[in-house]
Amino acid sequence: MNNIISKRNLMLLSLAGILTVGSLAASASAESAKPEVVSASSVSKVAVAAASFRPDQLLKLLQQEKYERIYGQLGAEFKKQFSLKDFKKQVSLNHKNVTSYKLVSHFLINNTSYYAWKDPKGKKTIQALFDRNNKIEGLIFNTMQQYPETDAKRTQTTFELPFQGKWFVYWGGTNELINYHYGAEQQRYAYDLIVVNNGFSYKGDATKNESYFAFGKPILAAAAGKVVKIVNDIQDNKPVGKENTEQIAGNHVIIDHGNGEFSYYAHLQKGSVSVKAGDVVKAGDTLGKCGNSGNSSEPHLHFEVANSAELYTTKSLRVHWKDADDYEQGAYILAP
Repeated sequence: MNNIISKRNLMLLSLAGILTVGSLAASASAESAKPEVVSASSVSKVAVAAASFRPDQLLKLLQQEKYERIYGQLGAEFKKQFSLKDFKKQVSLNHKNVTSYKLVSHFLINNTSYYAWKDPKGKKTIQALFDRNNKIEGLIFNTMQQYPETDAKRTQTTFELPFQGKWFVYWGGTNELINYHYGAEQQRYAYDLIVVNNGFSYKGDATKNESYFAFGKPILAAAAGKVVKIVNDIQDNKPVGKENTEQIAGNHVIIDHGNGEFSYYAHLQKGSVSVKAGDVVKAGDTLGKCGNSGNSSEPHLHFEVANSAELYTTKSLRVHWKDADDYEQGAYILAP
C-alpha cells in the first residue's frame, strides 16, 4: 500500500495477535507470508507447570531463556501463529546479546496493558500486550530506527488541538515504540487520538461504533487555512474491528496552511463533514465528526501535518503546537 502502514497491525487494543515477532515493516508488507499454524496436539505437549507470570517478570524470563514458559502464556489465538520451535528461534535471535531493557511506555486501556522496552543503546526493543489474566496477546522484537534530522524540525504554522474536551494519545511521539506511524515517512509524526473514560474507550457493545466515546465528537480545524480536499461518503466500519483497507483515510479533510504545510483529519464519520473544498477556515472551526471510516480499527482521529495533499507521496512534518512541545503516547490532553 505504497508504504502506508496498516493500522490493523497495531491499533486495536483488544485484538489478539496484533503484534508479531519480527519487524514492523515486515508485518505490514509481507502479508503473503503465512505463519505456521500449531496443531492442538503439538500445543498440548508444551508443559507449563509454573504459575502465570506478571508482565514485569517477562524480561527476567527472557534473560533466563525460559522460552517455553513464555510461550505457554501466549493467548490462544496468538499462540496459533507460531510453533514452539519457531518461537524459541525468533525470540532467541532477536534477544541475543541484550543484557537489560528500560521501560519506555506503559498504559492500560480496555483491560489490556501495553508495555514497551528498549535496550540501553536504544537499538533493540520489545513491545507486548497483556490481557487482564496476564495472557500475552501480542509480542514484537524490533530494531529501532531514528530520524534526528526531521525530528528537529517543526512546522512554521502553530497548531491548536483539533478537538474539544479530554482525549488520549494512543500513538504519538518520535520513535516506533510510542508511535507506530514513525517508520513510514508519509505518517512519521501523525497522531492517533481516542477518548477514554475510566480506563475504557467504549461502554456497552464493543462491536458498535456508537459505544465508543470518541464517535461523533466534533473535530476542529487546528489552524487557519483553505480546505483543499474532502471525502464524506465512505461508510463507517461495521462491526468495529472490520477495516476498509481500500480507502485508507476514510472520510477526511485536508487544509492548506501555506508554507507547504497541510493538515489531515482522517477516519471521520460518514456525512459529517461540514466544509467543502475552497472554504477558508480559522482555528476552532468545526470540520466534521470523529468516526470509524477507512483503515480504522475503532473510532478515533488520525491527525497529522504533511508537506502536500497527496496521501501516498507526502512527507510528514513534526507539529509546532501552541500549548505543548509535543503530545506522546499515554498522555491525556485537555483542550484549553
